[in-house]
Amino acid sequence: MRRCTLPILAALAFLGGCASTTVETSGSPPRQALCQTDQPALSTVVYWGTQWRPDQKEPRLREAAALRGIEDFLKGAGCLAVSGVHHLPAEKPLPTNEELLRLAADTRLVAERILLVVVRELGPRLTIGIPVIIEGGTEVLIDVRLLAPNSAESLANAQMRWRNGGAFVIKGVKTLDQDMSAALEALLMQRSAAR
Repeated sequence: MRRCTLPILAALAFLGGCASTTVETSGSPPRQALCQTDQPALSTVVYWGTQWRPDQKEPRLREAAALRGIEDFLKGAGCLAVSGVHHLPAEKPLPTNEELLRLAADTRLVAERILLVVVRELGPRLTIGIPVIIEGGTEVLIDVRLLAPNSAESLANAQMRWRNGGAFVIKGVKTLDQDMSAALEALLMQRSAAR
């Protein structure tokens, strides 16, 4: 068995895949970045939750990775003054925009932005077969709503599928928090109108 395994592993290492990132966005992505680093920090309240598929493996592990990724994104943005990161229970329906505005009004600080992040998929993926022998990587599937409470205006209501991987790429769960952060940055900190 060992003699067969070594040539296969050597061939895979030789062919070693190159990971690339693909982003698919639908709905109404933000027309401009969430905030600008050369302007005063925007006070922001964040609500987040998960809506996993029924057969989701290790939902608690993925939920913890999602939270670390969200927190990493918020810290890394540098132009947000986050007044709270609140977890929404998975068993309850997602709040409407009006409910989000009421929830944010109950916080101590006046929020200039309300951000809702719903994580639907966060994990490794692996496809074996035709046309590519092995294709893998990680995937983040999120829904995001962004509101401006002063005007009750919806600044974004978008869905994003973020993937990093490619042919002969195999990734586990170690990068999930970084992947979550990168997906949020791609959606919220880059100008999306041109997509």
